[in-house]
Amino acid sequence: MESTEDTVRGVKALMFDFYGTIVDMQGGLIDAITPYLARKNYTANPPSRVVTWWRRTHFENSMIDALLHRDHTSYREIGRQTVHYTLERAGIEHTDEEVLDLVAQIERLKPFPDVVDALAEVKTHGLHLVILSNGDPDMLANGVPYSGTEHLWSRVISVAEANSFKPHADTYRTAAKLIGLPQEEVLFVANHAFDCVGAKAAGMKTAFVDRRKRPFGNTHYAPDLVVDDFVHLAKVITSAARAGLST
Repeated sequence: MESTEDTVRGVKALMFDFYGTIVDMQGGLIDAITPYLARKNYTANPPSRVVTWWRRTHFENSMIDALLHRDHTSYREIGRQTVHYTLERAGIEHTDEEVLDLVAQIERLKPFPDVVDALAEVKTHGLHLVILSNGDPDMLANGVPYSGTEHLWSRVISVAEANSFKPHADTYRTAAKLIGLPQEEVLFVANHAFDCVGAKAAGMKTAFVDRRKRPFGNTHYAPDLVVDDFVHLAKVITSAARAGLST
């Protein structure tokens, strides 16, 4: 792992994953599905486990789509297929309308409590803040304002611009081109190891937000920074900016 100084030197933009890094996807979806499961009198598994099935299956389906690298399937459609499968697996009778309503909850997620103030601090140092998300453009158009973070971003980019889900290399390269910067001048920030691996392999610097205190698990594409949360990230960027390392 590089030193903090080497990581931040020359960085002109911080690019963030949205779902699970900026907004609390696990917590938000648990809150959304809990009353639904109660209405269905479903008690076989706790809501947290059902959401884990949901998110894990969504991840697997989107990775398959990225590996095929053919016609890009929308995030919303992946979500529809996934929620239907999850409810079927749980033995819950459901309608198409119920599935779509649950998928729509992804557009109504709140940020982690440390995010907004920390990013406002980072933004004072003249760095561009950008979202690169697997979400569809219309989902992000709804979800980013709902999160209350829309004032922070220079640009919000959907992987639909590259016709592939992260971590396909085209997503990161396309995003860098869209903001007019070479990959090495971008620090990609994510709570997910796979996203940091993809960005690093595409030539970006990376920061892993280790909220869950889990091993990163990939030494070949290890992150350049590991931070506990966004407060920690802001401290690192502020210290480096004061030392003139981000210019």
